[in-house]
Amino acid sequence: MIEEFDVIVIGGGPGGYVAGIRLGQRGLKTLLIEKDELGGECLNRGCIPSKTLISRVNIYWSARNARWLGGGDLKVNWSEVQAIRERVIKRLRLGVKYLLEGNGVKVVEGEARLRSDREVEVRLRDGSSKMFRARNIVIATGGEHAPLREIPFDGNKVITSSQALELREIPRRLLIVGGGVSGVEIGTLYAKLGTEVTIVELMDQILPGVERDLVDVVAKKMKKLGVKIYTSSRIVESKVLEDSIMAVVEGRDGGSFEVRADYAMVAVGKKPASMNLGLSEVGVELDKRGFIIVNDRMETSVPGIYAVGDVTGPPFLAHRASYHGMIAAENIAGLDRSARDAVIPFAIFSDPEIAYAGLTEAEARERGIEPRIGKFPFTASGRAVAEEATDGFVKVIADSSTGRVIGCQIVGQHATELISEAVLAIHNGMKVEQFAKCIRPHPTFSEAVMEAAEAALWKPIHMMT
Repeated sequence: MIEEFDVIVIGGGPGGYVAGIRLGQRGLKTLLIEKDELGGECLNRGCIPSKTLISRVNIYWSARNARWLGGGDLKVNWSEVQAIRERVIKRLRLGVKYLLEGNGVKVVEGEARLRSDREVEVRLRDGSSKMFRARNIVIATGGEHAPLREIPFDGNKVITSSQALELREIPRRLLIVGGGVSGVEIGTLYAKLGTEVTIVELMDQILPGVERDLVDVVAKKMKKLGVKIYTSSRIVESKVLEDSIMAVVEGRDGGSFEVRADYAMVAVGKKPASMNLGLSEVGVELDKRGFIIVNDRMETSVPGIYAVGDVTGPPFLAHRASYHGMIAAENIAGLDRSARDAVIPFAIFSDPEIAYAGLTEAEARERGIEPRIGKFPFTASGRAVAEEATDGFVKVIADSSTGRVIGCQIVGQHATELISEAVLAIHNGMKVEQFAKCIRPHPTFSEAVMEAAEAALWKPIHMMT
């Protein structure tokens, strides 16, 4: 007998479980299928565990380097830090389960495959199979770590960024292949613990695609931590030895050299977790890389089938996936929602942090917009000086013809929190004058956002121009 539902959600990550909760709130009979653990990559192996570790290591680093504390003899109890990570994951995972069940969503553990545009077969964990049917299906299976032929994963010495967060000892040497967000965040984390970190990045800068003036602040700090950064470089050969990994790196000048490490973390991107779902058989259109093609309503090429999050392609952001899940759920519930005008912020938990949203100066010009730029350094912020956290700046981009805020880039302490101010302004078409005249409490880092807006408008108070 086939069990009937209004909606079947495949995948319990930040896209899938949010869709499930909202569907349940809308009164739709919903089934959520998850083959691993609720919360997906973000909660179990990515965003949450990495920030759990980063926050603890930052406390240690600050105390160890505070001249007034005399914390030079401080030691990290790494096993306890890892235990904290596990407790945080368990607590949040139980929270997701509670919310799903509380909103009437049935959760089934197993691997799903589409048998038609309305039917899903689930291979349960006991090896048996069960069929389910629904009028609508939401695919939220996320992405998987992309391998690199020259240094293939073995789960022991060549590991993913997820596995790098679960190491039971602090490595003495760590090679990171890929200087993107994961490479920078995890590289900085371990460098603060005394690990010799080497980053090899194919592009001409770490954090490819991020404004260079933001990246320069972070790269300078990483080099102070002793991180060796090789850009315009690539791995051409590797070999797993008995107690280490050896990789041959081809540098920007064409010459090559060897790097030996206890572990090599490969973080060169993601591929869609869409294999074995039966997408092609039911007619779901994919792009050339295998990501599901969707419209602004998160609908696929097959009526009634939706897709959200990383399985639809980059950028791979948990909050983007959750937003997609909300859009899909609301449309299934009969509302009319679109992701077309969404302002998606980017947040990088480097040291200092980087966050940005909207258009950059270059992107504005490419669209025929003459930008008005306001920039304010944290060296002129009273709170930043008080906390000895003066690295970085806030940059506000406005449209000179309309006066509206169209972009913001921040590098500095609390950048990932401060960017939400700009998202609100950009999303609501706020004029830079309105943005500047909103009073911020003193002394706070948020005053730098106000001063940058004032700089875009005319002149900031706490900086000579």
